[in-house]
Amino acid sequence: MERTANPIVAQLENVSFSFNGADVLTDVNLAIRPGDFLAVLGPNGGGKTTLLKLMLGLLEPRGGRVRLFGAPPAEGLERVGYMPQHGEGGHDFPITVLEVALMGLLGRRSLGWRHGRQEGARARRALERVGVADLAGRRVSSLSGGQRQRVFIARALVTEPELLLLDEPTASVDPEGRGKLYEVLKDLNRDITIVVVSHDLSIVWDAVKSVACVNRGLYLHEGREITPEMVNLMYGGHPGAECNVELIAHGVPHRVLHAHAAPGAKDPHA
Repeated sequence: MERTANPIVAQLENVSFSFNGADVLTDVNLAIRPGDFLAVLGPNGGGKTTLLKLMLGLLEPRGGRVRLFGAPPAEGLERVGYMPQHGEGGHDFPITVLEVALMGLLGRRSLGWRHGRQEGARARRALERVGVADLAGRRVSSLSGGQRQRVFIARALVTEPELLLLDEPTASVDPEGRGKLYEVLKDLNRDITIVVVSHDLSIVWDAVKSVACVNRGLYLHEGREITPEMVNLMYGGHPGAECNVELIAHGVPHRVLHAHAAPGAKDPHA
């Protein structure tokens, strides 16, 4: 597919989705532009993973329209890398780091498990980009949680995508591993648009460019600050309630939500 410039990488217009008669997402609007680094936050069951699957065309919306690079999702998938959420199990399978990266090419080549020199070189480049090329011959089962997540990201990178979708990439990763992973994502964002789904507020650090909260609805803030409206959408409460939230991440304390006034009080940031 010939790659053409498009002012919007992914777009959802008035998208709704239901499962077994229950609303999961309702009237969601979102436009992701080239070069963005979007953190999608929200509680478990709020619809974050559903949002990614709608972008990929793995789910069909009940209403509204989804576009990738200006076309239906099926026509843009070759330009997208996707890392689904990984649980604790299944990591004892006897497979090497290089073989995991090569799995990103399955379905794009009719080679089965065989690969040629060109495919091997692409997989090694992807591993190098996430800082684990020296582990290519190691079994995945021998890696730390952070190393394993970087290998799974390499698998999504092997097709050299323009858009990278990551579902809970920091799950089961210790603070040191999260820091290294954040630096990897910051570097990747130099030439790849990134969307990261997480329920972990520490994902909002200096590389993130915009933040969305999803809990059936969607609230977008074009900046990396978590707003009072987002906290209200995620955790309930009422608009204007006083909530001074500060996140202390490992080695990088930063305020993710400015203090704001209770009803009737003067806003210190007004």
